[in-house]
Amino acid sequence: MNECYYDKRMDFFYNRTKTDTADEWTGAQLIGVLCFGTFFCLFIFISNSLVIAAVVKNKRFHFPFYYLLANLAAADFFAGIAYVFLMFNTGPVSKTLTVNRWFLRQGLLDTSLTASLVNLLVIAVERHMSIMRMKIHSNLTKKRVTFLIISIWAIAIFMGAVPTLGWNCLCDITVCSSLAPIYSRSYLVFWSVLNLVVFFIMVVVYIRIYMYVQRKTNVLSSHTSGSISRRRTPVKLMKTVMTVLGAFVVCWTPGLVVLLLDGLNCTDCGIQNVKRWFLLLALLNSVMNPIIYSYKDDEMWATMKRMICCSSEDKSQDRRSSRIPSTVLCRTTDTSGHYIEDGIIQGTICGKGDLGDKGNS
Repeated sequence: MNECYYDKRMDFFYNRTKTDTADEWTGAQLIGVLCFGTFFCLFIFISNSLVIAAVVKNKRFHFPFYYLLANLAAADFFAGIAYVFLMFNTGPVSKTLTVNRWFLRQGLLDTSLTASLVNLLVIAVERHMSIMRMKIHSNLTKKRVTFLIISIWAIAIFMGAVPTLGWNCLCDITVCSSLAPIYSRSYLVFWSVLNLVVFFIMVVVYIRIYMYVQRKTNVLSSHTSGSISRRRTPVKLMKTVMTVLGAFVVCWTPGLVVLLLDGLNCTDCGIQNVKRWFLLLALLNSVMNPIIYSYKDDEMWATMKRMICCSSEDKSQDRRSSRIPSTVLCRTTDTSGHYIEDGIIQGTICGKGDLGDKGNS
């Protein structure tokens, strides 16, 4: 019967894997990493809070897609908390941690990754349901969206707790990994392959949706005389989503590949030399998302800017929300969503009615 090592500190496991954490995070290098991490964590907290507040405040964002987008911002906010906890429990401190504290440190990171990944997968399904039915927004009710959000976090918390629940190497230290000294190599293979497969599935789904919308828009464009910006509104929305997904895949894939190589016990791959840089790359993803939201959607940026400037004047709100390039469509009394054909042919983009009135006056 194998002996279990629940009462050992992490130095026991790090010494077994010959991981010298003290040499990697000392002096100016450690100070630089902590300053870099602190700055970006503060940006993550502030910017993602603004995204969530913008969705809550602006009624033009009260659609399932934007609720899920706000939940993705909440996952990034949670990732910031995980990175802060990691910063104060890494480097030389790592060897002094108890097993439970180390599990908590890694569990927070795994939970944040899973929350973002599952949220993107749900957004992919929501986009597929709506776009393939020729709608900009799906028919999901608030209750269903709430259930989906709760399910996303339930799955994320469970996946983050899987090693703590038993899939670890505390009772069989011969199968311990190098990057995660108390994780089983088999778990790292499972974790990395699962995430990479989900990445691939989502990329394929979004490419299919984008090609469908592009084809449909081109067909309808030949029968309409509306402006180019109006005809391309569905495409702009898909570009925003695909940009977010692309940034997520680019930032997380290198780290997952390194985990996979560690799980496969690749001793000559030099994974110890690159692990911290790939972790910082993953941190950068949570920084990029709010920038993508505001850059791709003028309405989102205008709402965030109003909140930053503490301005709530109705006239200013009307002026800024009437800018044409926004990906947000005007709400109508039809709660079932907006049809792409209607949005293209009838020009149901925000502010078109006002322009028409001005033209008639």
